[in-house]
Amino acid sequence: MKASHTGFNPEYQEDAPSIEEVAELSGYAILEFGATWCGHCKAAALAVESVLSKAGLPHIKVFDGKGKRLGRSFKVKLWPTLILLESGKEVARIVRPAETEEVIALLANIKA
Repeated sequence: MKASHTGFNPEYQEDAPSIEEVAELSGYAILEFGATWCGHCKAAALAVESVLSKAGLPHIKVFDGKGKRLGRSFKVKLWPTLILLESGKEVARIVRPAETEEVIALLANIKA
């Protein structure tokens, strides 16, 4: 599974982790679903990068689309969708963030 464990990973990964691999994650992580050609993903990139590059969480960017099992298992319908996971389970999500405050609010769901 390709993930940036220190923050932002600029590329959506075609070789997405399996549902089982995601379920086995320990601690907090961010799953980001999107596509390199997606205008909403490009528009959100700066806000997402500016927050997550400082968060120190694993950030797994998954190329999503028709027939992609991981996105379907999380019922992703719009891009980008960022999902905060705790030990492989969804804690919170945001869809199409445009401002850094939205990404910060997502991370506010992390329990100290």
